[in-house]
Amino acid sequence: MALDKLCTLNKLTALSLSIGLLAGVATFLAVGPLSGVFFIWAATIAWAAYFLLGANQEALVNTITCGIFGVAMAWLTAVLLTQISPDTALGFPFMAALTVTLAVIVLCLAASCPRLASIPASVLGYSSTFAYLLQTPDKLTQDVLLTVSLSNPLLVISISIVVGTYFGQFSGQLAAKWTKQ
Repeated sequence: MALDKLCTLNKLTALSLSIGLLAGVATFLAVGPLSGVFFIWAATIAWAAYFLLGANQEALVNTITCGIFGVAMAWLTAVLLTQISPDTALGFPFMAALTVTLAVIVLCLAASCPRLASIPASVLGYSSTFAYLLQTPDKLTQDVLLTVSLSNPLLVISISIVVGTYFGQFSGQLAAKWTKQ
């Protein structure tokens, strides 16, 4: 029996091992050399989206394109939110809700453009951006949003989405190499 026949795995085992191995690498990067620039939670959301969208070249393109579009829409929404006066006549909560409502409608309507047709990936990018902005102190400010820095979610969440999507692709490719034919 050939060595390659002895070293093949079933699909679930191969995918589990490849995802686990690459999750360890991604974690090392997120808490080590890329800490503060690469967020494991945003990357794994994109990684999962890649598989949910079909784990193929189209899924790679759609996850990255729509994910970054969602980041951009959230960034624009955040910039608009920082411009709402706390004592606005209709109240900040109402104006914030109206701003988000309109942004999400635009995000969904953009799906009429074929490159932006994956609404779930766009929403994942949008949500990841607001997770970063609302859970990380002092990020939802014009100073952060309007500067070119690695604190700006337009950059760091986009980087995490791109890297996470490629980790998804790599884990699928690695599993395919280890899978029984």
